[in-house]
Amino acid sequence: MRHLFGTDGIRGIANTHPITTEMMMKVGRATACLFRNKGKRHTILVGRDTRLSGSLIESALVSGICSMGVDVLTLGPLPTPAVAFFTTALRADAGIMISASHNPFQDNGIKIFSGEGLKLPDEMEKRIEEIIFSKTLDRGLPTGLDVGTSSPIENAEERYTDYLKRSFPNHLTLDGLRIVVDCANGAAYGIAPRVLEELGAEVIPIANRPDGRNINLNCGAMHPEIVASSVKKRGAHIGIALDGDADRVIFSDERGRVIDGDHIMAICALDMKAKRRLKKNTVVATVMSNMGFDIAMKEAGIRVIKAQVGDRYILEEMLRNGFNFGGEQSGHLIFLDHAATGDGILSALQVLAVMKGRGEPLSRLAGVMKTLPQVMVNAPVKKKKDLNKIPSVRKAILEAEGKLDGRGRILVRFSGTQQICRVMIEGPSKKDLLRMANHIASLIQEALN
Repeated sequence: MRHLFGTDGIRGIANTHPITTEMMMKVGRATACLFRNKGKRHTILVGRDTRLSGSLIESALVSGICSMGVDVLTLGPLPTPAVAFFTTALRADAGIMISASHNPFQDNGIKIFSGEGLKLPDEMEKRIEEIIFSKTLDRGLPTGLDVGTSSPIENAEERYTDYLKRSFPNHLTLDGLRIVVDCANGAAYGIAPRVLEELGAEVIPIANRPDGRNINLNCGAMHPEIVASSVKKRGAHIGIALDGDADRVIFSDERGRVIDGDHIMAICALDMKAKRRLKKNTVVATVMSNMGFDIAMKEAGIRVIKAQVGDRYILEEMLRNGFNFGGEQSGHLIFLDHAATGDGILSALQVLAVMKGRGEPLSRLAGVMKTLPQVMVNAPVKKKKDLNKIPSVRKAILEAEGKLDGRGRILVRFSGTQQICRVMIEGPSKKDLLRMANHIASLIQEALN
């Protein structure tokens, strides 16, 4: 049982438990304690997105880390994958990203990376919690020259821009492409347009003026209809929608149709297989991927392995079995030959490389799979309880499965980052699916509120 960490770090409303300055200082201390060894100077890297509370939390984390005799390098506002990149590039002992990803501005949180640029496994997060609650952090604190220091990383945006451009094939450019990029008023507001422009594209940036309060607000990957509308209005070839910390991406084709992570995985998996770059002819997805993706991959002779929801579980499966590509319908995509974490800008570059290399528009490429009708209904809950122990909910799920009669599927799961239960149903009729999902969601709300 973990008290702070969910499926993607620690998250909550900023300035309320657990995202308080007091707790963040303890998290900083515990993380420093976990990674330091006596006799060696240690460094932890800290980055953040554009939320109003980002500097507040950064100050607390940095204070906690330095108080344990560990130095800090700060990135300022840059994408989550930049933290993973610089942690390994600068040989830091760990990296911490301050972000609540796609959540609204009042939320915030942290994600912790190891020195290898990997999100911490469950057991290490559990160890950090044990250190925090053991009440031993205040004992024997360093003094004098042994106290840690904090300093910014120079030219971070330029260095990360160069890294991203190196992931794009040398023989290709983006010349002739008009691209709308929705930066979600988040961490990629400066770097995403810059990378695309330097590769030759005509870039139309939107939602690229963060004010601390407008991150993810009616923009970005959570509202792909905005970039889709802009693509049609501006006559663009493609639209790219990032989320607040730019570790995920959703697209619009030139016709203004939203292209989600399942379609992008299908496009890239087929291209990688054709070039003999898809290791073991396998893609790692999650249970949230549409059945249409499974069908398309089976027809292409590509195996699909399902992991738990969450990009770090996808990565764990990839590393464990030697696979090099995986992702989620939500737009978290991991190209392990380039990076060990989801990177929205890097993923966009891989899709653009397929478009340019094959000379085909995204609409045609996305035709490699047909999506089965799918609905998702979120049920806000005050507590999380085993749904199998709620008779009304269990009965409704069984009845819905009977109506689908093998022509679809139902997935009901709690969010690991919010007080929400997600009801996802796939099947032949969207109208019937919505009715069933709303019914199940209402019963869950009734039982858990």
